[in-house]
Amino acid sequence: MTEFRTIDAGAVRLRAVVEGAGPLVVMVHGFPESWYSWRHQIGPVAAAGFTACAIDVRGYGGSDKPQDVAAYDMEALVGDLVGVADALQPGAPAILLGHDWGAPIVWNSALARPDRFAAVAALSVPFLGVPKRPFTEVFRQAFTAKGRFFYQEYFQQPGKAEGELQADVRGFLRRFIYSISGDAPAGSWPEKPVDSRLLDGLADPDPFPAWLTEADLDYYVAEFEASGLAGPLNRYRNHERDFEWARRFADRRIEQPALFVGGTKDPASTLFGAVADPVAAMAPMVPRLEGHMLDGCGHWTQQERPAEVNRLLLDWLGRVRAAR
Repeated sequence: MTEFRTIDAGAVRLRAVVEGAGPLVVMVHGFPESWYSWRHQIGPVAAAGFTACAIDVRGYGGSDKPQDVAAYDMEALVGDLVGVADALQPGAPAILLGHDWGAPIVWNSALARPDRFAAVAALSVPFLGVPKRPFTEVFRQAFTAKGRFFYQEYFQQPGKAEGELQADVRGFLRRFIYSISGDAPAGSWPEKPVDSRLLDGLADPDPFPAWLTEADLDYYVAEFEASGLAGPLNRYRNHERDFEWARRFADRRIEQPALFVGGTKDPASTLFGAVADPVAAMAPMVPRLEGHMLDGCGHWTQQERPAEVNRLLLDWLGRVRAAR
């Protein structure tokens, strides 16, 4: 049985799985996931001589779920990671590992608090520096204004996406996860009109890819049926607040040792086609970057390719520790 700890992170209490002893590695999941997305990494990282801590991000699973949309802005989430590091390793900087939304959270944490975080690894989503305008402006120009559906625009109105997705959590997870996985054929994330719903045109495969078993899916379904999706979706409703907060760090780079692992079939790794080579694009803002692109891998990097991710991650962690 998994043993959970409740960590007082200051503003909220977060549920976490904590294993091992040694330098702290905080694992931060994305949408729509939980601590469970790191199930293949927790044991190996702990066995390599680290304290592996996989949290439920605020709004998810067994962690606190504030009601206000603004409670899910980037400043608050960075504060949560500082709180976790202070609680578990008060005497030394921690190492961060993030996937999907967890990637921007750990990138921004390393940028804003280099005193608290000694190294940062991210899967799927690259870091190109502090943006020059809110992401809402970017996707509304590229998609909404042209009558094209974009999922983050669909998520902006509180209650709208929740109504569709919570009506059939299992169906939502199956179709959403598959559509941007490495197993999905081209066109699985369809072009559609701006007034579409998220799940319109997304296939429900049979059989489902073997890397996510029925037992795995059962766990995720139970978590979201219990906690709902309001907190997770509120993360998407803070682009303007995030932009204003991040502007104070516009003259900084991420100077810590950094690792990026993306997938060649992951739309997020190229920022939806905006960059051809994410590793090269990151280099000016992350000068101590080591980058890898996994051929044929989709969005769910550490679940689709656990052996490859673990090999790269443990090798990098060992070198980070040796250099400290």
